[in-house]
Amino acid sequence: MPFRSLGLDAAILKAVQETGYTEPTPIQAAAIPFVLQRRDLIGIAQTGTGKTAAFTLPILSLLAASPSKGIRALIIAPTRELVVQIEENVRAYAKHMPLTVATIFGGVSERPQIKALEQGADIVVATPGRLLDLIRGREKAFAHIEFLVLDEADRMLDMGFVPAIRQIVRLLPRKRQTLFFSATLSREIEKLTGEFLQEPETVEIGRRSNPADTVTQSVYEIPQHLKPGLLLHLLQNQTLSVVLVFTRTKHGADRISRRLEQAGITTGTIHSNRSQNQRLRALNEFKEGKIRVLVATDIAARGIDVDGITHVVNYDFPPHHEDYVHRIGRTGRAKAVGEAISFVSKEDEDALRALERFTRRGIPRVKAEGFDDKAPAPPRERGAGGDRRPSRKPGEVRAPRSSSSSYRSGGQPRQRRADSSGGAGGAQSGQKSSGEKKGVIGRIFDLGRR
Repeated sequence: MPFRSLGLDAAILKAVQETGYTEPTPIQAAAIPFVLQRRDLIGIAQTGTGKTAAFTLPILSLLAASPSKGIRALIIAPTRELVVQIEENVRAYAKHMPLTVATIFGGVSERPQIKALEQGADIVVATPGRLLDLIRGREKAFAHIEFLVLDEADRMLDMGFVPAIRQIVRLLPRKRQTLFFSATLSREIEKLTGEFLQEPETVEIGRRSNPADTVTQSVYEIPQHLKPGLLLHLLQNQTLSVVLVFTRTKHGADRISRRLEQAGITTGTIHSNRSQNQRLRALNEFKEGKIRVLVATDIAARGIDVDGITHVVNYDFPPHHEDYVHRIGRTGRAKAVGEAISFVSKEDEDALRALERFTRRGIPRVKAEGFDDKAPAPPRERGAGGDRRPSRKPGEVRAPRSSSSSYRSGGQPRQRRADSSGGAGGAQSGQKSSGEKKGVIGRIFDLGRR
């Protein structure tokens, strides 16, 4: 079935042809006609099957058919990376149309975003937190919304964005077309569709929540301390040419990135502690082939839409099967073949078994040829956060270490003091200062703005 048989606007068909696509994917072929008929829709398909075009193409076609001023389409996505990716797709498909698009997300100045809202772009793509901040007092700007899209709806539930989305939806016109798109759809999300959608059509491509069939999966059972060596060993194979590595924490991502760079492997990093410019630069360099490995946390998983990723490595195995599905969905996209490699330690065995029960599919256990996975763990030395302290040299006398007690080594009481920066006073006492606690809470709150 060619794209021209779907009833899309001629300008859009020209843009699609210029991108090199000739036939719609199954989710596009199934969803686009319903959207053009102005039906509410729930679209479920595996990651990498073309969901973004399934809603952007028909919305652009409908907007072109009845031009008017003001914000007419609102697309909400969970992460800034995904917002940027959707914007790029919209601009590519609307290149021959007089339509404007604006993005709203945290981590950058609000001024241009406020200006875009007040001037009225045709399409706004936004994260929930920043949008909720800016929409207050500017409700009139959204009075003419015709289309609402909730992309990666299950992820927004996982990230706690549903309350913000509810507040946003209350400010929108009741008469609108609402579209839900996701790789997975939990029962909780299905309940939410009753709040936001009216008599929706449901389009489901493939088995719900299962990884793409084009992705070969394997598991390396490996002790935690051998993971860095195994990753370097595997990267000696040049067929791992465009590699996405997922970690559980931001600090873990930074450690891996440094280790790979020291080994001469070009590497980039994406996580919430990186600035917006740093994240976009790393993603663009990964797309352009300037770096071989991109290390990321789950917050970035939904926004990485890069053609040609050959391998996804779960350096830290995800505790939830939904995260596993979305991680490995970054490879094997658009009928391409990819490989997903997972490192599994003893503490991950329950999560692995739960995933296999959920997908009703066993994942093969493999061994790395030429890699010694029986090496004993190094002795663990005492230190904050498990960091090792250098061994004491012969004859060396160290100053006594401060403890959590209130006395110095001379027996005098140590005076406690508050340090608004969470500095030495709080750290020496083993307690977090009020300023440090505030900083942690602020960072958690800021995550919701992305």
